[in-house]
Amino acid sequence: MIIEISIVVIYSLALLLIFLYALAQLNLFVNYLRAKKHKKAEPVFDFSNPEEIPFVTIQLPVYNELYVMERLLNNIAELEYPKDKLEIQVLDDSTDESFETTAAHIKKLQQSGLDIKHLSREVRSGFKAGALEEGLKTAKGEFIAIFDADFLPKKDWLQKTVPYFKDEKIGVVQTRWGHINRNYSLLTKIQAFALDFHFVLEQVGRNFGNHFINFNGTAGVWRKTCIIDAGNWEGDTLTEDLDLSYRAQLKKWKFKYLEDVETPAELPVVISAAKSQQFRWNKGAAENFQKLYWRLLKDPTVSWKTKFHSFFHLLNSSMFLLILTVAVLSVPMLYIKAAHPEWAVVFYVLAGFAFSTVIFFMCYWLTYSKIHGGGFKNFLKYIGMFFTFFSVAMGFSVHNSVAVLEGHFGKKSDFIRTPKFNISTLKQSWKGNKYLTKNFSANTIIEGILMLYFAFGMYSAFVVGKEDGDFGLFPFHLMLFVGFGFVFFKSLLSRA
Repeated sequence: MIIEISIVVIYSLALLLIFLYALAQLNLFVNYLRAKKHKKAEPVFDFSNPEEIPFVTIQLPVYNELYVMERLLNNIAELEYPKDKLEIQVLDDSTDESFETTAAHIKKLQQSGLDIKHLSREVRSGFKAGALEEGLKTAKGEFIAIFDADFLPKKDWLQKTVPYFKDEKIGVVQTRWGHINRNYSLLTKIQAFALDFHFVLEQVGRNFGNHFINFNGTAGVWRKTCIIDAGNWEGDTLTEDLDLSYRAQLKKWKFKYLEDVETPAELPVVISAAKSQQFRWNKGAAENFQKLYWRLLKDPTVSWKTKFHSFFHLLNSSMFLLILTVAVLSVPMLYIKAAHPEWAVVFYVLAGFAFSTVIFFMCYWLTYSKIHGGGFKNFLKYIGMFFTFFSVAMGFSVHNSVAVLEGHFGKKSDFIRTPKFNISTLKQSWKGNKYLTKNFSANTIIEGILMLYFAFGMYSAFVVGKEDGDFGLFPFHLMLFVGFGFVFFKSLLSRA
């Protein structure tokens, strides 16, 4: 009896926290709709007046990016901005042959009159944060634009972002990520689906509500004095961008999010690369919760609404741990429900938490229709994509839960870069990529076991309860079976 009660209590608490997270998303949904109705004029630099055009430094932190460096450098060189007010720093920590090829390409660009510098460090400490901090020491710009190696800003990108710094309280201008290879495979479609939700609904909703948002590590511009005032870059978490963002906003700097300025980038096309990226993001978020939330909670100048949203923002990745808990306990819950009909009221209440799914369905549809357009045909496509995404997201829950637990318990690990491929069609092959890891993870075995476990969960629906079974959780177990199966076989076969 004690074990059964414990399972019901833990299951209920996990569902409750997921429901509260869904309510936070619903509030962002409302904020997004309000933001579209309340556009206001803002002060901007007048670029028709040369005296108002500020000096900008572009920082390109790179590490072993053999396949995308030429594309990156050529793209950045085409940005339209006065050359006498633009400096480019290539912060190169590379340890392979890409360092030499990058150096040669930079020399060619220098001959064209571009102020571009190739900078490297003798001691590669602090990973990306360390490189950015080192570059800042010699950066001439009043504003610092940052791009990762797989980003391709459009020619007028600086003209669309820098003017907003006319407001001296603005410390960061962040743009929306686009995806040059969204339709490469089901894996890239799923990643784009998730990222679109963050960059449309979450960023706009938080920004309009005056809640803390985050610089996303790339495709944004910092005011140099904001970086310094907030304490500069620190490499003690795996998401240095989230860390500095919160420290800056605690210092009362304002962030400006530009949904309509899209910055295209490349999505990982192999599941091992996607897992590497997911692990870093999810662990880093947990690390930042431990580092920053209690400081924010005690700050009397931060509203309770912002504290509420920041709680779920920093614990966003921890939802994977809750999802995994609910998933694993859902099978014994079937048998407990059948064995204890006197607890029927409890199970009716728990069934009410399914409303969380309705909230998520509404929120993701808003994002999907913003990117792909509305209409009945797109809605039907969305339904398929929604359930596919959630199935695969649950399949990632073991991998991401390990990352979250390591983050909360303070286990340190290296900053593992996400391999870039420079491919956008299935005709192009990724198999020769030298940066792909071939290590077999124990998590893959667990994912395979859970695939079978949820197959048993589906079978259980036919044999528990009354003679006609109990199929209330069958769709959930089917999604879990498909999700863990997808992640297991993709990881096993290392296919895009």
